[in-house]
Amino acid sequence: MPLIRPLQPADLDQVRTVYSDAVISQAPGLYSIAQIEAWAGHAGSIGDLGEALQRGYGLASCASETPRIIEAFALLDPADRLALLYCRGRSSRQGRAGALLAGLEAHAMARGERRLRTEASQLSRPLLERRGWRVEAPEDVIFAGLPFHRWRMIKELI
Repeated sequence: MPLIRPLQPADLDQVRTVYSDAVISQAPGLYSIAQIEAWAGHAGSIGDLGEALQRGYGLASCASETPRIIEAFALLDPADRLALLYCRGRSSRQGRAGALLAGLEAHAMARGERRLRTEASQLSRPLLERRGWRVEAPEDVIFAGLPFHRWRMIKELI
């Protein structure tokens, strides 16, 4: 059973590694090679990721046999926005992302949030829809210098 623990600012290097691994291992077929390279490479250059870890509330999913090794993570920043949700390819489809989302949703509800919002990639949209999120609108953005299609999504917490 995976261990879920609070994400700490000291986890920054692992968060960057998981972020990059998730994109490289799971985005082929959904994104172009150039998009994957730009997206995965963006993990190392995110200047405010450390600030987001300090400012926001996050959870990490770790293997029970190696509780210091992060396999997946999710972050609320601000309190009503799912800012990040990434899982290593080797640990995908094990229920980690769902457990992280459940934990973040419970945290948000305990803090009085009534709704969560996010911008979902092609990777995360199916999972979020299975967990009761709905698409508000599609949008096209420039990310790391390339065009990406994503969806603004919301989930009512009541």
